[in-house]
Amino acid sequence: MKKIKIDGFVLSILMVVLLAYLFPHWGSKSSPIPIDLISSVGVSLIFFFYGLKLNKEKLTNGLKNWRLHVLVQLSTFLLFPLIIIFARPAFLFMDATEVWLGFLFLAALPSTVSSSVVMVSLARGNIPAAIFNASISGLIGILVTPLWMGPFLHHVSEDFQLGSVYLKLITEILLPVALGLFLQPKLGSYATRFNSLLTTFDKSVILLIIYKSFCSSFLEKVFESVNLVDLLYISAGVLILFFIVFYLTGLLAKRLKFNREDTITAQFCGTKKSLVHGTVFSKILFPSTMPVGLILLPLMLFHAFQLFIVSIIATRLSREI
Repeated sequence: MKKIKIDGFVLSILMVVLLAYLFPHWGSKSSPIPIDLISSVGVSLIFFFYGLKLNKEKLTNGLKNWRLHVLVQLSTFLLFPLIIIFARPAFLFMDATEVWLGFLFLAALPSTVSSSVVMVSLARGNIPAAIFNASISGLIGILVTPLWMGPFLHHVSEDFQLGSVYLKLITEILLPVALGLFLQPKLGSYATRFNSLLTTFDKSVILLIIYKSFCSSFLEKVFESVNLVDLLYISAGVLILFFIVFYLTGLLAKRLKFNREDTITAQFCGTKKSLVHGTVFSKILFPSTMPVGLILLPLMLFHAFQLFIVSIIATRLSREI
């Protein structure tokens, strides 16, 4: 019997949350460690390296399979958010606006890059299309995610200003991506060569942002309002959301008469959500007065579940050929 391998990054997230619980003052505003500054610089570097790793030729060639790309992007940026918006009444019994905002934030995020491509490769799907969709999704998300969140954040926080959010997104994310793309012909080979080190750097910055978010939430006693039953409901909601989108993308792929490879890519890329973008965007989107740790909770659960479920499905599909 094959042992189930637990993702190391998921374990790291759990350890960081535990550290935030035990030592929340390290991440407070009075901390001598400038976590906000470090994470801001780290975010810009993440997206600079992201731009370096984008291959413009592959992106251009990938445009040919447009029906698959439209399905993946509509699933990522339209189907997910609409499901959560229509499901809003189901959250009223918890009396937790922040939890619903967390689900909407999860739903509005772009797809992952590395894990989408890895899982599509394992399941023997359309790898070039997976690379294209995962890469372009991150760029689309810079524009679309704030548009989904903006109207709802205006109602719950007077600190939210969409203009200032886009200014931060441009300076901390879009400009570094553009600089990376500009330097890609000269430095792109180095980004490819040291990809594993850059991935470790990305994860380190994400863990730092998660730590800071949970420090604030623990200091403000945000999680005292979330009991075990509520946590189980949130976990169930995350799983239901994943399987609804997975089923619908598969159904649409069948209706569009996609082949096996394109169907796999549509389902895998169209159901993934990026923890990297989520933690980075949370730092920019949400005012300091909001419980970011609680809002990130559905995303972190979704990240863990999607890795576990999709790896099982991918392994099964790889044996069918």
